[in-house]
Amino acid sequence: MTDLEINALKIENQLCFPLYVASKEVINKYNPLLKSVGLTYTQYITMLALWEYACLPVKQLGDILDLDSGTITPVVKKLEEKGYVTRIREHVDERNVSVSLTKEGLALREKLKNVPFEIAKCMNLTAEEAQTLYNLLHKVIGK
Repeated sequence: MTDLEINALKIENQLCFPLYVASKEVINKYNPLLKSVGLTYTQYITMLALWEYACLPVKQLGDILDLDSGTITPVVKKLEEKGYVTRIREHVDERNVSVSLTKEGLALREKLKNVPFEIAKCMNLTAEEAQTLYNLLHKVIGK
């Protein structure tokens, strides 16, 4: 192996590694804020999408969150058990299911309205740096 190849395989030279660690760190910052209402991070982002759209087909919800059906289905079931959403089967094709907010699910938004501001406080970034990072990450994921 050449020195270039050896250096290319060092963990410190991998773009994926700091992205992975940063992702874990950011999600870990959400956990204490969500614990009070019994939500996981994945349940929280699901609620964010539903607060924005109110009712979505499961497939579209998964697309918005970039989650496959094997992940989104159990998340929706847990949210339904908590009383935050209901699942509605289409009459035309019962395989198609939509997810809708309940009154309790909508009320949860009020309880969690400060989460984005609390997260912003614990990021070691200026507003400009946060916007730059946001833009770069969307460039990386192609959105």
